[in-house]
Amino acid sequence: MFYIRKQIIWDMAINILYVFIGLALLVVGGEFLVRSSVALSFKLKLSRMVIGLTVVSFATSAPELLVSIQAALNGLSDIALGNVIGSNIANIGLVMGITAIIGPLAIDKDFFRFNWPVMVLLSFAMFLFLSNDGVLSFVEGAILFIALIVYLFLLIRRSRKTPTAEVEEVDAALEKTTNFKIVVWLLIGGSALYFGSELLVNGAEHIAKSIGISEGVIAVTLIAIGTSVPELAASVIAALKQEKAISLGNLIGSNIFNIASVLGITSMIQPIRVKDAVLMEVNMYWMLGFALVLLPLAFIPKFMVLNRFKGFLILIAYCVFIGLVFLK
Repeated sequence: MFYIRKQIIWDMAINILYVFIGLALLVVGGEFLVRSSVALSFKLKLSRMVIGLTVVSFATSAPELLVSIQAALNGLSDIALGNVIGSNIANIGLVMGITAIIGPLAIDKDFFRFNWPVMVLLSFAMFLFLSNDGVLSFVEGAILFIALIVYLFLLIRRSRKTPTAEVEEVDAALEKTTNFKIVVWLLIGGSALYFGSELLVNGAEHIAKSIGISEGVIAVTLIAIGTSVPELAASVIAALKQEKAISLGNLIGSNIFNIASVLGITSMIQPIRVKDAVLMEVNMYWMLGFALVLLPLAFIPKFMVLNRFKGFLILIAYCVFIGLVFLK
């Protein structure tokens, strides 16, 4: 009996280690992929604005994309779906909440005129597709991805009116990167993302089985928080250094990419089926709630500012969500 218990504890420790190594590899892989993608884009003579709004956005979504594709191919649809739902909740409740507590977030006009409506529309489209038959099919995924292309087209067209915004998006030093470095960075980034997603998905699956909870619970908590760490770290560092104003629209853009690119591309490769009913009956409504509550928060005092008090409210709501996930 002692030997069996010891073996169970050892297996749990190994799987937890796999998860943390996987998350670390995803962070490293994502960073190298962003650098190589930007450097390659410069070689292809793309403008800095286009690079910032498209290439960087796709590259920073790579960790979530690889995790979701790997999970879907392994038959773990709940991890693929839970990863996106949990990441979207974490981006608002955790990342925006903590960042607003450190320093106020300015809410620009594009927030309620463009970015917020797009995020809400895609969130409801995702909800309707999944509530219809419990499956996100190839066609539905294609619709989400086409919506992303339209969004990017409109985003680039609108951004031409404020070309100074592009300077903050892209590291100009990458323009001088050699072809050899680009290839090496691509190989490192791709390899780290692949092996990181493998370790993370397999470790999370075994942890869920060991402690008797669903893969969906692990996905909306541990995996979602892990894949949101880069956004959290970048936002917190920017807020502490006060180097530039952090745009709420940019943070919301991450949620748009999670739904339209991560779920869209994943479901075109492998249809995503809902297995854990809690994902649709509970967690999905939390995601929609976090998305919708941002609008009234933008208009109650202070007007057009997400201040420390509002940050506390959002963060507390996120803590309640995490607590209820495990209690459920």
